Amino acid sequence: MNHFTWNMDPVIFAVGPVQIRWYGVCFVLAFILGYHFMRWVYVREKKQTRNLERLLIFLMAGTLIGARLGHCLFYDPAYYLTNPWKIAAVWEGGLASHGGGIGVLISLYLYTLKTRESCLWLLDRIAIPACLAGVFIRAGNFFNSEIVGLPASVPWAVVFKRIDSMPRHPAQLYEAFAYLAVWVILVMVYTQKNAAARNGLIFGLFLVLAFLSRILIEFVKTPQAAYGLGFFLNTGQILRIPFLLAGGVFLIKAFRTFR
Repeated sequence: MNHFTWNMDPVIFAVGPVQIRWYGVCFVLAFILGYHFMRWVYVREKKQTRNLERLLIFLMAGTLIGARLGHCLFYDPAYYLTNPWKIAAVWEGGLASHGGGIGVLISLYLYTLKTRESCLWLLDRIAIPACLAGVFIRAGNFFNSEIVGLPASVPWAVVFKRIDSMPRHPAQLYEAFAYLAVWVILVMVYTQKNAAARNGLIFGLFLVLAFLSRILIEFVKTPQAAYGLGFFLNTGQILRIPFLLAGGVFLIKAFRTFR
């Protein structure tokens, strides 16, 4: 069977030591689209938009710091704790989505302390562009030929020439399509009459759908952690279970409030 071969250069162009990468472009586009979506939300709900730039800065800082620390401490703590200066070497790769999620939660909490906005209201709205950001970030991973799947013989398997000559599950694209589907569902829920008023509904739905799909896709991904826990589930799956459970709690509370 002839499988699709992927050998895209992750660097778009370089000027001396400065490189512009597809991943970086995708990352920036994710935040730009998220900013414009939140502006649309604020205008739609007749809220002041003066703090949106500050919100963007908080979210970018929380995402990057949390995702980097999550990768270093969750997936290869032995290496990074013995080489702590490598934690700041973001250009070498390594960002963990659940670490980024924790960073976003912390940054939002700090943001609401300054602006006195409702944290849960923000979480419900930010969950929607977060899904779209996931689509772009996983597309960036595909350009980088990273976070690949296990060897496979399915017709849509991809040969990542920068890794080896084996057809593999395009796990990055699986996750991108999953995030896109969740994004469509959340937009539909948000635009339903009175649905957005159920505090925690959209955020809970996001946690359940996004992290359940991530847990399932992990079964066809190559392990990212430098260690194993000896369980049926791998490290990435175990780290996502608390998010999944938290989503269930938010959903239960949202529906109980409106019984």
